[in-house]
Amino acid sequence: MRVLRGLERRLRRPSCLAMGVFDGVHIGHRAVIGAAVRAARATDRVPAVLTFEPHPDAVLQKGASPPLLTTTEEKLALLRGLEVHLTIVAPFDRQLAGMEAETFVRQVLTEQLRARCIVVGENWRFGAGGRGTAGLLNRLAARLGLRIAVVPSVYAGRRKVSSTRIRTLLLRGDAVAARHLIGRPYRLSGHVVAGRGIGRRLGFPTANLEVPGEKLIPADGIYACLAGRRRLWPAAAYIGSRPTFGSGGPRCIEVHVIAHRGSLDLLGRPLKVDLVARLRGDRRFPSPEALASQMARDCAEAERVLRPLQHEGHVLSCGIGSGADSSAQARQSLED
Repeated sequence: MRVLRGLERRLRRPSCLAMGVFDGVHIGHRAVIGAAVRAARATDRVPAVLTFEPHPDAVLQKGASPPLLTTTEEKLALLRGLEVHLTIVAPFDRQLAGMEAETFVRQVLTEQLRARCIVVGENWRFGAGGRGTAGLLNRLAARLGLRIAVVPSVYAGRRKVSSTRIRTLLLRGDAVAARHLIGRPYRLSGHVVAGRGIGRRLGFPTANLEVPGEKLIPADGIYACLAGRRRLWPAAAYIGSRPTFGSGGPRCIEVHVIAHRGSLDLLGRPLKVDLVARLRGDRRFPSPEALASQMARDCAEAERVLRPLQHEGHVLSCGIGSGADSSAQARQSLED
């Protein structure tokens, strides 16, 4: 997938363009993007996505943007798996926010990006004052030679799937419900940084994950997860401020790869953590020994929760277990 940052370059080939913020690239977003890909395939045009950085609310609400479900790099990685050939990341600033909707369609979408087909969700708004709607696009279609596709909202139960709904679920710790709306586990990705060595002293060495500041961190607690670099392996993740070892400390994310024995040589390296289910909330234990006993139970429960995922192709079967072979393979895959 080709990535263009900015709106300065004029495309050479006509495109079929899905337009939106697409924070989370959830099942509703994928309905919009999938419609654009299918239309592009049918008309021999470039399947493309137009998205924005930063989140528009950071400009429109004077910095009060929501925490992101996906950073721009995470979003691009997900779009690569959706048969999108081109993604344009437009810088969202006051100038773009103040552009009249019809001007945006004429100058940006049709002239610069050469969109001949535009696909949007039914609630998408754009242009100054949010006056750009699907109705406006349809009114301009004949004059500009555009084909417009408006994709209905996707529902889960009686409520629309939305990034806001997913954020609410994650902040409550409901990783399972969020997973169903996203269509995959919620991912935290970042780099491993030096920690205090508490997990190692308790017999559960951990990788301390540092994620971008704009990223949404779910509710405190213990999560069954899949972690790794290229391949993902069964793990347990802790999110919290370590109340057993003091109070008022900063929140941290610590990941213990269950199949691994010994220290993880991941310092300074990237790590992906997919949260599958929250096992329990965070709490203070009377002693480090009591915490270690609970951690052993947490890892056993995480293995139980994650075992069915072997059959869905998320992890290799040898990645679950406590034998020396699985440990060695886990370490190799983590360090590839």
